[in-house]
Amino acid sequence: METQTIGTQEVNEIASEAPKSFVEVSGSVALLEALIVEGVDTIFGYPGGAIMPIYDALYDYHEKLTHILVRHEQGGIHAGQGYARTSGKVGVVFATSGPGATNLVTGLADAQIDSTPLVCITGQVFAHLLGTDAFQETDVINITTPVTKWNYQVTDANEIPEVIAKAFYIAKTGRPGPVLIDITKNAQIQKFNYKGYTPCNHIRSYRPKPIVRPQYIQQAADLINQAKKPFIIWGQGVILGSAEAEFKAFVEKSGIPAAWTILGAGAIPTDHPLNVGMLGMHGNYGPNVLTNECDVLIAIGMRFDDRVTGRLDKYARQAKVIHLDIDPAEIDKNVKTTVPVWGDCKETLPLLTQLVEKKVLTEWHNLFKDYTQKEIDAVIHKELNPETGEMTMGEVVKILNDITDGEAVIVTDVGQHQMVACRYAKLNKTRSNITSGGLGTMGFALPAAIGAKYGTPDREVIAIIGDGGFQMTCQELGTIMQNNVDVKIIILNNRFLGMVRQWQELFNERRYSFVDIESPDFVALAAAYRIPGKRVDEREELATSLKHMLATKGPYLLEVMVTKENNVFPMVPQGCSVSEIRLK
Repeated sequence: METQTIGTQEVNEIASEAPKSFVEVSGSVALLEALIVEGVDTIFGYPGGAIMPIYDALYDYHEKLTHILVRHEQGGIHAGQGYARTSGKVGVVFATSGPGATNLVTGLADAQIDSTPLVCITGQVFAHLLGTDAFQETDVINITTPVTKWNYQVTDANEIPEVIAKAFYIAKTGRPGPVLIDITKNAQIQKFNYKGYTPCNHIRSYRPKPIVRPQYIQQAADLINQAKKPFIIWGQGVILGSAEAEFKAFVEKSGIPAAWTILGAGAIPTDHPLNVGMLGMHGNYGPNVLTNECDVLIAIGMRFDDRVTGRLDKYARQAKVIHLDIDPAEIDKNVKTTVPVWGDCKETLPLLTQLVEKKVLTEWHNLFKDYTQKEIDAVIHKELNPETGEMTMGEVVKILNDITDGEAVIVTDVGQHQMVACRYAKLNKTRSNITSGGLGTMGFALPAAIGAKYGTPDREVIAIIGDGGFQMTCQELGTIMQNNVDVKIIILNNRFLGMVRQWQELFNERRYSFVDIESPDFVALAAAYRIPGKRVDEREELATSLKHMLATKGPYLLEVMVTKENNVFPMVPQGCSVSEIRLK
């Protein structure tokens, strides 16, 4: 068989002109060719010794692949998550061995629990050095096994095309998740006979979608049609399955009130008449209380997380439960299901919609409205429309809604500001609420906002961050500076680690143990990175400052000083039932 050694730019041309001959390329070139065929346009990464051959090959691919140099590998993987969540594509991250690879672990765990598709490529020491404690050698495979959907170590370049194809297929099919491929340095350098790249569409023993069982669809429809007080709760599975239209059709035909988990927000607009609000510890009053009064509970693409259920032994005991999920492991894991509907909700929802009766549940809806009014009177009005005192986080979000009209992508960090933003942000479009749900990773928002902007460059991306979380990854201001990433950053500064302080106030007799946090001059810090900014201390300046921020081309940082000891309500105390939710 004829072989030839070529430059990286000639791979595709020769392969297409002479399909019967092989071309000799390095493992690094084969990797980059695979990424191009998979439709990758952006990589977030940080070079180092063990991944240097891949970066050397990348030098010749700058016109085909955009590489964003982050300031820390954790920033890189959170950026990859933000990209995946807004674009619906697989995020790609590069890191070197040892500390570079271990710095990905938090992001991998975050992506695993939030079902975010990623392919992370890590460099590794030469194969003959494995197990010798060589410089920057770490057993990344065993370290990341619990926090990846799949991982694999490549020691021979011949494996690269097939392994990368499997990696993308596994990451994006079924219930998505992160995949890590560790490539030894010798495999990156090694030349081999390259036969081209073929994407994967099947792996023996891996079934990304369970078989849809029509009898369960019928049983579910029968329960729904007989119900007097049915209630839909939906999660991110609707968005991951690109089933927003199918979900909307089901909700509107059935007439059933529907509430969302924070990762499901935006699947239907927040102001849709059948959207009754947010579930969970800091969710809306009605959806939490009435979970324990409904007669049929229809869960779609959600996993009954403890923040949603509260005490499981007191959760929806009166209801018959229908659970639609692509992952059979979630059925009966936390909540006993009456009818399991296995499958991709993009396939199962239309089947169910055909069988359900069109209804108008006026009395049941009025009950939700009554609880909503109680919440408005007790919590929402004073949070969104304070007349005196310091500014609240809620009024910042309200004014932002007025200016953006719900068209922006909102990226939040973790803490009080996250709950306030998720509760009050207006979202007209899907893939608009980007946050760390299951793991609750402080430091997520700033790098995730960078990735979110690359994932949806035509939309406004606004990061809402607390003063504590911002300082965990604020070095990524350097990434924003170098690439002029058009993200708007709002720091809601209450001078506390607010959520922990709230718990200490309510449950530890105000024993504020190490939650009083001092911060630098955030505006001056942004200026050091050549990013314009402003600090707002007075309510009268807030609306004008927000408008100026959004009108500014390129990045901008706005620090808003909010009240120090404001609490987020409603709240389901830990260890309590959802019906024991507190308004104050």
